[in-house]
Amino acid sequence: MSNNFQHANKFYQSNNNEVSLFRQAAEQHLPVMLTGPTGCGKTRLIEHMGEVLSRKVITISCHDDLTSADLVGRFMVTGGDVVWNDGPLTRAVKEGAICYMDEVVEARHDSLAVLHSLTDHRRTLYLDRAGEVIEAPATFMLVCSYNPAYRSSLKELKPSFRQRFVTIAMNFLPPEREAEVLVAEAGVDMSVAKRLVQCATSIRSADDVFHFEPPSTRALVTAAKMIAAGADELEAAEVCILAPLSNDGAVTDGLSEIAAACLLGASRSEITDNNKQRQSGAKR
Repeated sequence: MSNNFQHANKFYQSNNNEVSLFRQAAEQHLPVMLTGPTGCGKTRLIEHMGEVLSRKVITISCHDDLTSADLVGRFMVTGGDVVWNDGPLTRAVKEGAICYMDEVVEARHDSLAVLHSLTDHRRTLYLDRAGEVIEAPATFMLVCSYNPAYRSSLKELKPSFRQRFVTIAMNFLPPEREAEVLVAEAGVDMSVAKRLVQCATSIRSADDVFHFEPPSTRALVTAAKMIAAGADELEAAEVCILAPLSNDGAVTDGLSEIAAACLLGASRSEITDNNKQRQSGAKR
């Protein structure tokens, strides 16, 4: 069976069994937690499943200042009248949509308490301030995501909260399938896509040495689009893959060597010359 899916001009390449697990959770009205490194395809999976299930996706980007009122809604003065305005979570429940809370670990614990009644047998949202109780329709689904490898000890999800969800662990695609994504998304030749993936794979394997967030599939797609627009492969890798990873000159030089070896097979002397020119330009 093919792992490729195409919906409304959006390409999705499945990694494992995440599509079937997501569908099964949806059929049983269960909330889902997606975990995995940044840019491995969590958001794209949500978009894909919204198409598959014919459901609207309402996305909430979580952050430190997110309050429960930001989620459920608040009273506001409009035209001299005080009226209730639904928040995105409330709209998702009422519309029977998929509510996607991206990087949920960034939200404050007290803000997440409003989700408890939606993630157990009640499937109900209580709007205390508005005096309203909303039972979620069968099509409503709560999906959260976060990167377990990139968070501080102060931003840990409580085990009691995590256990409310079906947890689907995601990771980067195998090299062959990740290259197919680049071809489909950016229209580059397969040979170019394979070199970019090889570059990323080599850098990811060096993560334990350099201690940085590994390059994402999203970054590879961006680099591939730059190449499709006429950029040099190494230049595209520099600005789209390497530059966002680190500001440390020594680390950047090491990453540049890896990238050049994968993309151009360049000699060490060429890389050294490029690094010297970049450093000289920075001093000027």
